[in-house]
Amino acid sequence: MYCKKIAFTIIFLFIAAFSFAQVKTTVRSPNKNIELNFWLNDQGAPMYTVSYKNKEVLLPSAMGFELKQTMSNEALPALKDSLVVTASAQTTSNTQWKPVWGDVKEIRDHYSQLVVSLSQKGDKAISFNIIFKVYDDGIGFRYEFPKQKNLGHFIVSAEKTAFHLAGDHKAFWIPGDYDSNEFNPNITKLSEVNAEDPKYAANIFAHKFFDKDAVQTPLMLKTNDGLYINIHEAALVNYPAMNLHIDKSNFTLSSVLVPDALGNKAYLQAPAKTPWRTIIVSDKATDILASHTIMNLNDPAVIKDPSWIKPTKYVGVWWEMHVGKASWDSASGKHGATTANVKRYIDFAAKHGFAGVLVEGWNVGWEDWFGQYKENVFDFVTPYGDFDVKGLQKYAASKKVKLIMHHETSASVTNYERQMDTAYRFMKAHGYDAVKTGYVGHIIPRGEHHDGQWMINHYVRVAQKTASYKIMLDAHEPVRPTGLHRTYPNWLASEAARGMEFNAWSEGNRPNHDVILPFTRFMGGPMDYTPGIFQLELNYWDKTKKETIHTTLAKQLALYVTICSPLQMAADLPEAYEKKMDAFQFIKDVAVDWDDSKYLEAEPGEYITVARKAKGSKNWFVGAITNENGRSTNVSLDFLDAGKKYQAIIYADAADADYQKNPAAYIISKQVVDNKSVLSLKLAAGGGCAVSIMPVK
Repeated sequence: MYCKKIAFTIIFLFIAAFSFAQVKTTVRSPNKNIELNFWLNDQGAPMYTVSYKNKEVLLPSAMGFELKQTMSNEALPALKDSLVVTASAQTTSNTQWKPVWGDVKEIRDHYSQLVVSLSQKGDKAISFNIIFKVYDDGIGFRYEFPKQKNLGHFIVSAEKTAFHLAGDHKAFWIPGDYDSNEFNPNITKLSEVNAEDPKYAANIFAHKFFDKDAVQTPLMLKTNDGLYINIHEAALVNYPAMNLHIDKSNFTLSSVLVPDALGNKAYLQAPAKTPWRTIIVSDKATDILASHTIMNLNDPAVIKDPSWIKPTKYVGVWWEMHVGKASWDSASGKHGATTANVKRYIDFAAKHGFAGVLVEGWNVGWEDWFGQYKENVFDFVTPYGDFDVKGLQKYAASKKVKLIMHHETSASVTNYERQMDTAYRFMKAHGYDAVKTGYVGHIIPRGEHHDGQWMINHYVRVAQKTASYKIMLDAHEPVRPTGLHRTYPNWLASEAARGMEFNAWSEGNRPNHDVILPFTRFMGGPMDYTPGIFQLELNYWDKTKKETIHTTLAKQLALYVTICSPLQMAADLPEAYEKKMDAFQFIKDVAVDWDDSKYLEAEPGEYITVARKAKGSKNWFVGAITNENGRSTNVSLDFLDAGKKYQAIIYADAADADYQKNPAAYIISKQVVDNKSVLSLKLAAGGGCAVSIMPVK
C-alpha cells in the first residue's frame, strides 16, 4: 500500500509537471529555407527556435515579460511561464508595394504568419499575443496586449525575449550604451565582448557603460559554418530601444530595454504592441544587405501625397568647422555662417547642380551650448547679426538652391518641444523645407536617455510634426533607425553612428568602418554619413597633425554607392573640389534615389561591391570598397540591358595609392562596355573604386 501510494504520487507529479507542455507549431518561409518552431515548455513558458536550411540559428529561446501596476508600482504576475495557448492561427501573405524612395522601386512583402494567443489561468489572468512573420530571409515577431479587464495602464519592468545562439560566433559590435552609437565597431567572438576594455569602448564623449557584456543592435554575426545572422528590431514606436546582454556561458542574448530615470522600461496602455524583434539570416552576406524585412515590418506611409519629398545632394557650412578653419559661434572671430560665406556655398551648389546648402552655426547661442544639462540655449529663430536670413532666402531662390536648416537642441529636448511649431513656421516663411536636428549632450528631462521610451516618442513626434509642415528631416544623435522611414518618408536619414566628422578631430574611423556599417547600422535605415572628403591629409589644416583620414579618395567616391541614402552630402569645402574637378564629376553624376540595386559581393568587415540603377534612368553606378587590405576584384556587368553599349568611367585608386601613405592618388579611365563585360578593379589598402555607367549616345 505504501509503495502504491508513492507510485501514485510520482505519477501525479509527473503529469502536473508536464500539464503546460504543448506540441510544437512549425512555420516555414515561403521558400522553405527558414523554419520557426513555437511551443510552451513544461513550465508553460513560451519558447521558439529558428533554423536555416536545417542549420541551427537559434536554439530554444525564451519569451515573455515582467510587468508592474502603473499606480501602485506593484508587480503583476509575470508573463513568462504558467501560460496556456488559447488560440493559434497560420496565414500567408504575398503583396508588392512601392517606396517613396530607396534602393529599389518595388518591394515584395511575402511571408508566412503565425499568431498565438496566450493567457494565464484564473480570474485575474492577463492575455497577450505573439505574432511571427517568417520571410525567405528572416523572421520578425512582436507582442500585442489586447484590451482586457485585467490590464489597463501598466509598466514593462523587463522584457524576457532571448536569442539563444548555437555557438561562439564572430560578432561585429559596439557597446550597449544608452546614449550614443558613435563608436568604431569591434570584431571579436561573443565570448570576448567587453565594453570596459578601452580598445573596444574608446569614444570621444566617454559615455558610461551600464553593462560591459551588452551590445547594441543591429548586431551582425557570422558562424563557423558559414551563416550570416543579423539581430535588430523594426517599428520602434512608444517603447525603448533594445540592447542585448551576452551570457558567455551558453551564448544566449537577452533583451535589455533602455530605462527611464526611475528604472522603468516602458509605460503602456492596452491595447498595446511592442516593436518587432528581427532575425535576418542567410548563407550569403549579400542577402543580408539586400533584405527588406525590416522595412516590410513597418506600417505603410502616412503621407498620402509625398511629391514634396525630394532625395537631395547637398553641400554646406560644416566641415570647415570640424577642421578648425571656422567656428559655429560668432564671438570667435572666424564665424562660418556669415552671409558672404553662405553665398559662396550657394554659388558653388548652383554651378554644380546641388539642390541644397546646409548652414550650421547660423543662430545665436553657440558660445556656451555644450556641457551637462544646458537648458534653453537656442530659440531656433534668432540669427547672428552677420547672417541675413531674408537676404539669403532671396539669393538662394534666385540660384534655384534650397537652404537646409540646422536645429541643435543641445539635448534640451523639452525646450525644443515647446518651440517646434514656432521654428517650423519660421522655416517655411524663409524658404526652408529640410531640417537637420541634433541632440548632443545629456537629455533634458534629466535622467532620460537618447534611446529610452520618452525620446523614442520625441523622435516620432518630430517626424510627424515636420511632415505636417512638409519639411524633410535629418536627425543627428538619435536612436538607431528601425525602418520608420517607410511610415514617415519625409524622415530621409539619421546619423546614429560614427560619422565622417570623427576623422577630423579624433583617432578617426578605422578602414573597416565603412565595410561594417552596411551590415549593422544601415540595416534599419539610411545614414547621413557625409562622405566626399578630398583633402585627406589633416596637416593641411593643423600642422601638428600627421594623420590622414583612413580612406583613399577613390573610396570616398565609392561610398556614394555603397551607402544607400536619399540624403548625400559633398562634405568637403568648395576649394577642395575645385582642385580635383575631374574626380568631383562622379559626385555630380551619382544618384541618390534608385530603381534597382545589385549586391554583387560582400563580406562584413572586409569588402563590399554594389551596383545601383538611378531612379527613372538607364544610368548605373558601381561602388567597391575594402578594409585596410588591398584587393582585386572582377565585376561582371551582366545586369546591363542586353544589346546596348555603355560608357564606363572608372575612378580608381592609383597603383601607388594607400590610405596611410598616399591617400589622394587616383586615376580615371574610360571604356565602352556591355552586359558581357567584366571590369577588373584593383583596390588599394583602405581604398575603393567608383564607376559610372551610362548609355552611349
